[in-house]
Amino acid sequence: MFSYIFHTIFYNPIYNGLVFLVSFFPWMDLGIAVVIVTLVVKLIVFPLTKESIKTQLKVKEIDPLVNEIRKKYEKDKETQARKIMDLYKEYKINPFASFFLILVQLPILFALYFVFLKGGLPDVNFDILYSFIKAPAHIDNVTFLGFFDITQKSFILALLAGISQFFQIRLVMSGQKKNDKPADQNTFKDDLVKNMQLQMKYVMPVIIFIIAYGLISAVALYWITSNLFMIVQELYIRKTVKAENK
Repeated sequence: MFSYIFHTIFYNPIYNGLVFLVSFFPWMDLGIAVVIVTLVVKLIVFPLTKESIKTQLKVKEIDPLVNEIRKKYEKDKETQARKIMDLYKEYKINPFASFFLILVQLPILFALYFVFLKGGLPDVNFDILYSFIKAPAHIDNVTFLGFFDITQKSFILALLAGISQFFQIRLVMSGQKKNDKPADQNTFKDDLVKNMQLQMKYVMPVIIFIIAYGLISAVALYWITSNLFMIVQELYIRKTVKAENK
């Protein structure tokens, strides 16, 4: 059941999209096709992403109210949780918006990886090809801009994936509320949040680089394109939300 859903919704459309692009546009290499498919996917999940970013901005906005509830009901965790959820409902905040976005993006990443690992590319698997797509038996140009073979590892693309991830995380964190307390007034929770943010900002890009370099460079190319799109998207949505609130 899971395999059928994964192939029907994620794997097959991505596979057919890549084959269609390189067959319909003979001048296009497979790397550019990966970039285009990534952008199309990002546009499809844009409503979810927009909702996630708007949720983050709203949570930041009502953070003082949440802190008041936590202080008021410090010894009654059940009431505290209920009051916070009531506050979220009042401001129409969906606390699971980011979770849904991650839930959608993970299968896409796996689908792209398996397209190259087991999908047959650069050979074409006609068994999963849609009937209206005509494709050659073999895709010759598997590079990106003629420099990188995306069916192999690439140190440069993996490095760019890590760097772009750093700037994307940095931008997201710039929209979060800063802790202005003196160091000696920080609670254990404050220190824990700060350490987690530092790890996310500096450790995550390293992890992305290691993973991207351990896999085929098509995955690194997906990460680069995705991160750059998300940076532009974050700036656009922030500007839009500010305009709506005026």
